[in-house]
Amino acid sequence: MEPKDLIPIQLLCKRYNVPVSFINTLQEFKLIELIFEKDAFYIHTTQIKAVEKMMRLHYDLDINFEGMDVIFNLLKKVELLHEDIIALHNRLKRFELD
Repeated sequence: MEPKDLIPIQLLCKRYNVPVSFINTLQEFKLIELIFEKDAFYIHTTQIKAVEKMMRLHYDLDINFEGMDVIFNLLKKVELLHEDIIALHNRLKRFELD
């Protein structure tokens, strides 16, 4: 993992004007993964969109962390089901061409 792909959570919190405790709680619920390097916590850039979604859910829609945990687990399941549907659809197309 490249250091340029990591963002210090202090910088992230300052940029989005959220407390560090918000990010720590997301990690406690295993909604994001923090990386500890050189006496500081970092977040991978690929997780920024997820953090933004969770900020909107929590601050704009007033959804608690338990609710966000449920929502994100359901969204992951829906995404997996969607991928399965696409794979099955592609298999079906192969058989129709024969």
